[in-house]
Amino acid sequence: MKKILFPFIIAALFVACNSTSGRPGDKISSEQKETALKDSANFTTVAWADSTFKDVGNVKKGQIVEIPFTVKNTGDKPLVIASVQPGCGCTLAEKPEAPVLPGKEGKIVAKFNSEGQSEGAHTKNMVVHANTKPFTETVLNFKVNVVN
Repeated sequence: MKKILFPFIIAALFVACNSTSGRPGDKISSEQKETALKDSANFTTVAWADSTFKDVGNVKKGQIVEIPFTVKNTGDKPLVIASVQPGCGCTLAEKPEAPVLPGKEGKIVAKFNSEGQSEGAHTKNMVVHANTKPFTETVLNFKVNVVN
C-alpha cells in the first residue's frame, strides 16, 4: 500500500510547488494568461496615464531609449497583460509579469535601439494583449527622430 501511495504523494508535492498561489505580486502561468483573455468575466478597464502615443523627439544614432507607458487598472478585476508585441526588431518590450490589481498602476516599457536606423522620423508601435474591455488589444505608438 505504501509503495502505491508514495508516487502519488511525490507527484502532488511537485505540482503544488510549481503552481502560483494567487497572492498579489505572484507571476502567473501562460495558461492563466490565456484563460484571462478568453473569459470575459475576468475583463477589467484601464486608463493610460499619459497617452498611448509618445513623441520622444531627437535620438542620436546608436542610442537606446526607454519609453515608459503607464497603465492604471480602473476596473474591479486584476489586469493581466498576457503579451506585448513590438512591431519591429529595433524595439523590445518589458511588461509586468504579475497582475496589476484594481486601482494600481503598471508600466510597459519600450526599448528602442536606433542602431541601424536611417536618419529621420520613425513611428513605431507595440500591441498589448490584456484582459481589457471593450477590446483585448491596445496599440501603443511612439515617434522618434533619429539624428547623427
